[in-house]
Formats: sequence, C-alpha cells, structure tokens
Amino acid sequence: MRKVLIVALMLMLAFGACAHADDVKIGACIYRFSDAFMLRFRNAMADEAAKAGVALIIADSQNDQTTQDAQVDDFIASGVNVLVINPVDRMASQGIIDKAKAAGIPVVFINREPTEEMLASYEKAYYVGAKPEESGTEAGELVAAYFKAHPEADKNKDGKLQFIMLKGENGHQDMIARSKYSVEALQAAGVEPVEIASAIANWDKLQAMTMMNAFLMSIGPENIEAVIANNDEMALGAVEALKAQDYNKGNAEMYIPVVGVDANASALDAMDRGEMLGTVLNDADGQGSAAVKLAVSLAKNGSAEGADGKYIWIPYQKVTRGEKQ
Repeated sequence: MRKVLIVALMLMLAFGACAHADDVKIGACIYRFSDAFMLRFRNAMADEAAKAGVALIIADSQNDQTTQDAQVDDFIASGVNVLVINPVDRMASQGIIDKAKAAGIPVVFINREPTEEMLASYEKAYYVGAKPEESGTEAGELVAAYFKAHPEADKNKDGKLQFIMLKGENGHQDMIARSKYSVEALQAAGVEPVEIASAIANWDKLQAMTMMNAFLMSIGPENIEAVIANNDEMALGAVEALKAQDYNKGNAEMYIPVVGVDANASALDAMDRGEMLGTVLNDADGQGSAAVKLAVSLAKNGSAEGADGKYIWIPYQKVTRGEKQ
C-alpha cells in the first residue's frame, strides 16, 4: 500500500494534480514503468483523468505478477471504484478478475488481453486495446511493398524474401499475432517469405541488438533481405546492430529494410534518417484515453460507453518516412 501511495504522490507532482472533482477513484497497474510504449499510455491516461476530473493512482508492477497482485489488493482495500490493469502475465488475469468480482468493482484490462473465457467470467470485466493481427498485417504489407518496388532488395535473385523475425515476449498475444499475420500479409501480396532466423527479444532494444549481432555474424548481412520486429524498440536494436556493420547509414547498396510496430518517437527519428523502413502506429494515446473514459463511465453509472460487448478496439495505422498511410 505504501508503494502505491508513494507512486500516486509522484504522479500528482509530475502531472500537476490528480483531479478530485467527484468521487471517482481509479486504481491502475502498469506492468513496467520503464516500457517506452507504456509511458505514452499512462501519460494519456493521466491527461484523460485530469480532463474528466477524477482521481487516478498508477502503480508500477515492476514486471512482477506477485507485486501486481498485492497492488490490486491494496487498491481494493483503499476503496477504488474501478481497476485498470496492464497485466504482467495475461494468463494470471483470472486471479485479478476474481478479486474485482469479489469486491464488486469493474476492471478494465489494457495492452495485454485476457482470454475470452476470463472476461466472460465477470460481467464487469473489459479490455481496451488494438487488434494485433492488424499490426502484423500492416507490417508485412510495408515490407512487401518495398520488396516489390525495389528489385535490388532480392539480393540472391531467387524471387523470395529471406527475412529475420524479432519477436516480443513469449506467449504474448501481440507477439503471436504480429509474427503470424506479417508473414501471411507477405504471402497475400505475392511475396514468398523465407524465415532464415528468429528470436525472442522480449520487446527490448538491447536484447534485439544482441540477437541481431549474432545473426549478422552467423548468417551475414549479404544474406538478409529484411527484418520484421514485433515492436519499434526491437527494430531499433536491429538498426543499431546493422549500423555497426555500416549498413543502413545512407549507402543504398548497404541497406536492409527494418520494420517495427508502435510509431514511437525514436523509430520516427530513425525513419527520418533513412535507417528504418517503416512502422505501424499503435495508438497509445487513443488506448490510454479510451481506457480511462470507459473506467469513468463504469464507475459513474455502470455503463460501458464506447464498448462493443467486452471490448474497445483502437485501429492501427501504417507509417512510412514522413507520412501516415
């Protein structure tokens, strides 16, 4: 409880103040504060809470499910009206749903989607996010469009795309869908994909850079025709590894297209410098705002405004150098 209150005080200082215009009090858990995407997400949540005039307390679960479970207990004991939860382990969501159900308060999950069966177990459980298959499809379409427009990208002239896949956290619904649908999008566009290597890099730039360095040593950059990463941080890790080999630094003959997902600021800067081909906007602002709007609606009158059943989906959008598509 003490940790939650300390975080709440820090947020009040950071964002000016958590509004207390009415008796709505939202308790939120973020799986890890240091995640760049979730930083944008919680900033959007704080902005929406301030506009709505409600209290929002956000706790850092420090990538530990046991810590998050204790924070949920503290929030319920403190009398929050609604929970907003970014699970550390989405498969542990049932325990959180059971706690919320026992307390009779709504729970809105974000970013990591509980199973349909879990959400169905409690009439006041919801999910706000983006359909991961869309991001995978759009990332694959970006690579396919480049490969078809640039014959030189087919380095071995076999008519196939030899690519590396950098994957997020094992078991995460976004990792599974983005990996699957990016490949299917290539096939749908008439490009035959050949996955020459893949690795779990847990959404992390440094892990991705380490993996990419290993691939460059074992496979050789001359044999890699594209890198598809499940998020921008891992795409940026791949770019750093390529730059260390003097690739993706402006020489058209030494370029490997790299795509990610999220459209974070560092990725957009890398695209402006010509180091990255593209990304797919994962609208953290829209999702954070929608999550708080739904939480407020549930807390005030029990209605799930904006939801389609159990879900609110925020669409993805392809982004290439200097433009959204």
